[in-house]
Amino acid sequence: MPGGAALEIGCGRGVGVELILDVFGAERVDAFDLDPRMIGQAQWHLRGRRPRVRLWTGDVTRIPVPAATYEAVFDFGIVHHVPDWRGAIAEVARVLRPGGRFYAEEVLRAVIVHPLVRRLLKHPQADRFDQAEFSALRAAGLRPVASEGFARAFAWIIADREAAAITRPSR
Repeated sequence: MPGGAALEIGCGRGVGVELILDVFGAERVDAFDLDPRMIGQAQWHLRGRRPRVRLWTGDVTRIPVPAATYEAVFDFGIVHHVPDWRGAIAEVARVLRPGGRFYAEEVLRAVIVHPLVRRLLKHPQADRFDQAEFSALRAAGLRPVASEGFARAFAWIIADREAAAITRPSR
């Protein structure tokens, strides 16, 4: 995607933004996080990357940009934190231009519902996904082109935005 615009959902302190700029060659990266403290850290961390980076506090189920804005959207382990993960995927598809690409790295149900993880980390427990469920992105207008998993715990998925109309999947 050299020269294109990208979005990182749940950017934390901004490390993913650097990867998107340096490895994927984006000309511009928009990024947001639900936590304003993380946006503050990202602003400091990425201060030398302005004006190629725009940051805001936001929610992945309501991304405040027009449809078909980005050539690529990146998810570095965020969607599993979202109670309405299907709505998040639909919103990702909405902001991707036709032919745009979604890159996702996700933690799967087997880890999230494990008793030890449940004691140590706070994650939504209802309606979590495994690799096959997360890869079933067609309802949102995304076509998986690559999917890899590790020990039923993690998945890496690449999907392209189809040209057809996108509808929010039903729950």
